[in-house]
Amino acid sequence: MAILIVLAVIVLFVLLLLAKTVRVIPQARAGVVERLGRYSRTLTPGLTLVIPFIDRVRPLLDLREQAVSFDPQPVITEDNLVVNIDTVIYFQITDPKSATYEIANPVNAIDLLTVTTLRNVIGGMTLEQTLTSRETINDQLRGNLDEATGKWGIRVHRVELKSVDPPPSIKDTMEKQMRADREKRAAVLQAEGIKQAAILTAEGEKQSAILKAEGQRQAAILAAEGEAKAIETVFKAIHDGNPDPQLLAYQYLQVLPQIAQGDANKVWVIPSEITKALGSISDRMLPQAGDKSDTT
Repeated sequence: MAILIVLAVIVLFVLLLLAKTVRVIPQARAGVVERLGRYSRTLTPGLTLVIPFIDRVRPLLDLREQAVSFDPQPVITEDNLVVNIDTVIYFQITDPKSATYEIANPVNAIDLLTVTTLRNVIGGMTLEQTLTSRETINDQLRGNLDEATGKWGIRVHRVELKSVDPPPSIKDTMEKQMRADREKRAAVLQAEGIKQAAILTAEGEKQSAILKAEGQRQAAILAAEGEAKAIETVFKAIHDGNPDPQLLAYQYLQVLPQIAQGDANKVWVIPSEITKALGSISDRMLPQAGDKSDTT
């Protein structure tokens, strides 16, 4: 029984020794090895061996890019206005040894450094510049932080301003100004629309009047051409027929009732040629009437 207990203790000791000797480092992790309290080497991903009870592996460090959001910090602008700025820092550990021994709390140190740098940058800008120059502020913050954290084995990739909150009174003033600007733009757009509508209406009326006048002109031309053609045809027919005055007088007598139908036709003008023709007709008819009386 005692032998079994001894064997069990030996097995447990061997297992513990193996656990202390063999270490597996995951991907994107790094381990710092201290031998008898002093830095020995940095473990990379994979299987590695250490000396039990002599080498000590510190907690593994994450080598991936990390994003840390800090609480909003009050910052005074150049025009003496207090704004609360919320920032996000994207950083990555590039040197595990420096990140382990050069700084005690990297995240807290980056937070304090960000606040100090942010106050220096925003302190030289007005509120309007702060609200409209986020890219510039991000670049300045990233450059200053990366320069300061380089000796800690940390690289700052990006700095983003999540929000910039001015005082409530300034917010109300800005909202009123934006509302006034929107109303002004709406009024300008409405006036421009009315102007364009009036221009289009006037242009349409102009085109309509032009087309109407053109139509009337074409109608008058066609009517005149028709009348001229009719007169030419009548004249040609009369000329070809060579009518005598008696025929013309007879035709005139047929037209007289049509002339008399008009209300405004109070006075008739009879050409002298027609009267002569009528006289000749009457002269011809009188002898015929005398002859008939004699026979009776």
